[in-house]
Amino acid sequence: MDLATPGRPKRTAFLLSQLGAVASSRFADRTREIGLTPSDAGVIRLLGRAPGLSQRSLADRLGAVPSRVVSLIDSLEERGLVERVRSSTDRRNYELHLTNAGKRVLGELRGIAEQHEAELLAPLTTEQIAQLDVLLAQLASGHGLDRDLHRDVGRDGGRSA
Repeated sequence: MDLATPGRPKRTAFLLSQLGAVASSRFADRTREIGLTPSDAGVIRLLGRAPGLSQRSLADRLGAVPSRVVSLIDSLEERGLVERVRSSTDRRNYELHLTNAGKRVLGELRGIAEQHEAELLAPLTTEQIAQLDVLLAQLASGHGLDRDLHRDVGRDGGRSA
């Protein structure tokens, strides 16, 4: 397909959507291999970057309803990856922390993400990758997106089919 054909729409948004779907599907396959959903992976990654978040703060960051986050954290806690610790500043709240097992899984996720990105970007040169990163960051910023997470992480119920 020649994207530069005069009179034909470039279909940039469609291609971004198509690549996003491929990237999401492949990432889900990779996380499933270590027993996680993409939602699980997103929460683990976020708690690795911001230990001590409350469930409410996590729900706000994810754009998810608090009850959804409770069930997600319950699942991660049952698997020994996350622990709730009573807040020392507000006894009504719990802070969320990765356990040692959760930190090990976070390390695995980093490796998975690096491999995933390398494979997805393999057709591009180093210079093209740098240019794409700048352009995508500009688009994400312009649309108010958080570079650290998908705001719809909590919508799939925490389980993959």
